[in-house]
Amino acid sequence: MFTGLVEEIGYIKAMKKGSNSIRLTVAANKIMDDVKLGDSIATNGICLTVVDFDSKSFSADVMPETMNRSSFHKQKEGSRVNLERALRVGDRMGGHMVSGHIDGVGEIVSQTKDDNAIWVSISAPKNILKYVIEKGSIAIDGISLTVAYVDENQFKVSIIPLTQDDTTLISKKIGSQVNLECDMTAKYIEKFMFHKEDEKKESNISMDFLKENGFF
Repeated sequence: MFTGLVEEIGYIKAMKKGSNSIRLTVAANKIMDDVKLGDSIATNGICLTVVDFDSKSFSADVMPETMNRSSFHKQKEGSRVNLERALRVGDRMGGHMVSGHIDGVGEIVSQTKDDNAIWVSISAPKNILKYVIEKGSIAIDGISLTVAYVDENQFKVSIIPLTQDDTTLISKKIGSQVNLECDMTAKYIEKFMFHKEDEKKESNISMDFLKENGFF
């Protein structure tokens, strides 16, 4: 579990590609202080498991499912990535609950300066936008951000100077893909509601059934 507060920007040091997978090596500094085998590190918002490391880098395997749902197929050696270690019990929750399980990708449509902030507009598929609400949270390349506007085709976020400096988002070009993870609360609620509807449809119990069997 993560918070969406990026700890540092690393870069892809090496990529060993399979037919639809990658063994990724990421150069980093701050997050390497207490890394261990099996640790989870969010890399552009994707929860990756450390399979090898040294003092300045870690390696992780990106499986086909992750390749299909994320923008990793667009990455190359030298690409910068947002990095965050997994949340520890007792840490402050400064962002929102982020699982590191990507729902899909969006595309940067525009960037517009607004005094000290920069508006970023991102188009996304309808199956993602249905979970996006104004003033709700969304993780973009692992960055916890507040949605300031949403319609049926896109949503907008406003980026403060600190986030501009400490993440890769503003350096992305128009048309660049970004990894999106919606607030998981909405997905749980949807699952619960549909499950309840299915239960109602499948039930054979009716008022007539109860009367016929002597319940009243």
